[in-house]
Amino acid sequence: MLNELRRALPAGRVLTDPDVLAAYAHDEAVWAEHDLPSAVVRAHTAEEIQQTVRICLRHRVPIVPRGAGTGLSGGANAVAGGIVLSTERMTAIREINTAERLAVAEPGVVNETLRTACAEHGLWYPPDPASAPWSTIGGNVATNAGGLCCVKYGVTRDYVLGMEVVTGTGELVRLGRRTAKGVAGYDLAGLMVGSEGTLGIVTEVTVRLRGARAAERTVAGYFPSLSAAGDAVAAVSESGVVPSALELIDRHTLAAVDDWKNMGLSAEAEAVLLGRTDAPGEDEAKVLTDCFTAAGATWAAASSDVDEAEALFAARRLAYPALERLGPVLTEDVCVPRAAVPEMLRRIEAIGVRHDVRIANVAHAGDGNLHPVLVVPPEERARAEAAFEEILDEAIALGGTVTGEHGVGLLKRGGLARELSPAVLAMHAAVKNALDPHGILNPGKVIASCAPSS
Repeated sequence: MLNELRRALPAGRVLTDPDVLAAYAHDEAVWAEHDLPSAVVRAHTAEEIQQTVRICLRHRVPIVPRGAGTGLSGGANAVAGGIVLSTERMTAIREINTAERLAVAEPGVVNETLRTACAEHGLWYPPDPASAPWSTIGGNVATNAGGLCCVKYGVTRDYVLGMEVVTGTGELVRLGRRTAKGVAGYDLAGLMVGSEGTLGIVTEVTVRLRGARAAERTVAGYFPSLSAAGDAVAAVSESGVVPSALELIDRHTLAAVDDWKNMGLSAEAEAVLLGRTDAPGEDEAKVLTDCFTAAGATWAAASSDVDEAEALFAARRLAYPALERLGPVLTEDVCVPRAAVPEMLRRIEAIGVRHDVRIANVAHAGDGNLHPVLVVPPEERARAEAAFEEILDEAIALGGTVTGEHGVGLLKRGGLARELSPAVLAMHAAVKNALDPHGILNPGKVIASCAPSS
């Protein structure tokens, strides 16, 4: 199989150096299982991906697609004897169309690179995960990534119009459309978004764009407890105001960022809420401030210092790498109804105490997407994993889901099986088997899938 790949692909595409294999063996989910692949293929074109899939299909060798490797669920982790197929070298922005307000990009384009290129044309690509400076569009599509502004503007799926995909049978197909509307057939492009490379390998993405956004005002609030900050989130939701961002950072996270970057941030409060509004005037900023105050904020105000406001949001984006510096981390990604945010935060705190595990909390609080980060020395792994699963169960019990944007990957398979009914899991398996009948695309991820067959 390796010899066949080397003959079919240009020189330098197939890598087998042990150090390279180790570097591509897993994503950022430190504790998710992984093996060394047989090779890494760094494709430069859709045709090279198609060739790779067809060769692997003939030999029934599994393929794990990978973008930048910034995932947090083990979705890009290698399997023994398989190929890691990297799209990181596919970095062309093929089109930015101002008339149709769309962009066409290869999967290796970094999110922030695309956003910057669109801004030069007076356009805006809204999905903005905290990993935007590093994560790729292909990876964002694979996990249906969200971000800070998705509370108002939606997630990746809301902006994907169409894509080019190599299927599990080696076909190179176009899905979706370029038009503003279209309902011809099933929404197969939408099905691919969030499928984590288990249904096809994305080789090109067409995304919808918006006009340049209005200037934002930032409102910050300091709270004496996580639950009080959660009450403020519920109050904002009940007010009818839809902020352009509503983020939560607890004192553990602020302290970790401060220790790393010396940003001079206060960690005196137990939790900080950061709200943003891009509505004209100051009415929405006042509503946010009033909601924070009514929920028990010890201090709340609209920021008049742009640099200060940007520093606080920079701290939010740096939360995960800052906490990683403290030791191995296990990152949660549950999402609950907004009204349930206060109760979910209380339950997370109780779980941390019950299992004697340190849990730092950051969140896209405005849409109920919570990211408890368990900072765990290796000797505490068993307690941490028990706490991890209990957080999933509490989210489900409150009417939520086990993952809002990171994906199921390997870490959430058990939680997914508890969230979905057997009939719905069977529907997932049926789709997987139809589009990847030999089970070579990212096997073992999301749901139990068919093994590579002869």
